[in-house]
Amino acid sequence: MRALLVLNERSRLGIRDGDAVCRTLADLGIECERDPKSPADLDAVIAAGGDGTVISTAALAVARNLPLGIVPLGTFNDLARTLAIPPQIPEACQTILAARTRTIDLGVVNDTYFVNEASIGLTSRIARRQTPDLKQRLGFAGVLSTTIQSIGEAKPFSVRVEFDGRSESFRTVQLTIANNRRFGGIVERADAAVDDGWLDLYSIEVRGWWEAFRVARKIFRKDPSSGEGLRTRRSTRFTVHTRRPHRISADGEAAGVTPATFAIVPGALRVLVP
Repeated sequence: MRALLVLNERSRLGIRDGDAVCRTLADLGIECERDPKSPADLDAVIAAGGDGTVISTAALAVARNLPLGIVPLGTFNDLARTLAIPPQIPEACQTILAARTRTIDLGVVNDTYFVNEASIGLTSRIARRQTPDLKQRLGFAGVLSTTIQSIGEAKPFSVRVEFDGRSESFRTVQLTIANNRRFGGIVERADAAVDDGWLDLYSIEVRGWWEAFRVARKIFRKDPSSGEGLRTRRSTRFTVHTRRPHRISADGEAAGVTPATFAIVPGALRVLVP
């Protein structure tokens, strides 16, 4: 097997385990090319990193019509967990060698793909603060500290969402449009899937810490129903307008600003799975 390897060498785990990934792949007879512009004939594209690395590599896999292999080296590894890809390097590499594929959907916003979710509001602010240097030095503690800081500064903003011939206007501190049943390391929805052909919208609409606690309780209970400060909708396409441009993050990476349309691309990506 010959593959294009994209390794996140800026991450804490990428620095620590990058050599082990390359060595393990070589021991299995997987020849790795590191130049994304290489015209070489390839059998797969491999992402060794977290969800941000996975989504940037997914675009290469789609462009080359190749399956995507994943070696999880991130903080949350939401897609890898969803697809039951082993967190251990040897087992993840063995999964790639076995060459069994599953076809999944991708979301797209402003010509940027996302596997798990795209967000406006609180998480885009968190994503800007979670620099590679901070993640490398502090790991999950850095993620937690920036999250707490951002929650304390959160202010509601006005949005209008158009979907299925309807229009809804409301104020929110966080708008997330998800493709995966699991995202953010803690959110999980039992009746969603990464290959169900749907996007799920979540809006957090709270006016104080008590309502924030109620939303958090719903999230931890995996209750996706609307109410108690949480608005949820399901569609294949959402168009979002805001009074002023708001930054969008897609799987933690910058994805332009509003207004924007979020759409599902069914069956866009093949992933190597156990």
